[in-house]
Amino acid sequence: MSFIKERVSYLKGLAEGMKIDDSANEGKLLKAMIEVLDDIALAVEDIEEVQEQLEEQVDSIDEDLEEFARILFDDQDDDDFIAQIECPHCNKVFDLTEDMLDCDSDSFECPYCNEEIAFEWDCDCEDCSSEEENKE
Repeated sequence: MSFIKERVSYLKGLAEGMKIDDSANEGKLLKAMIEVLDDIALAVEDIEEVQEQLEEQVDSIDEDLEEFARILFDDQDDDDFIAQIECPHCNKVFDLTEDMLDCDSDSFECPYCNEEIAFEWDCDCEDCSSEEENKE
């Protein structure tokens, strides 16, 4: 039972305990107001139930969309995939992608523990070869 419904029930009991005369105009008005408040309390209770159901449905849809996005976008990230790495600090496995690497650095950051992982890069692609020639 919602808080509003409890309060309206209290008002009903209070009105009955006061033995308000419903033959008088004021008594009729008070009883009618209490009935309207009871109807409002029932409507609010129904709205709360529907709101809870909608919240559960939205959560379910959100989870489905996250899964769909993971499947959809993971396939596109395969071009950037370099290797699967196990972090020596936290021992979690993650996919190393090109955007995680900085050409000027000999390390990258673990996405889980944010610790630096050092590596030795041995690449013979044109980009890396031209950078090394420029350094010499």
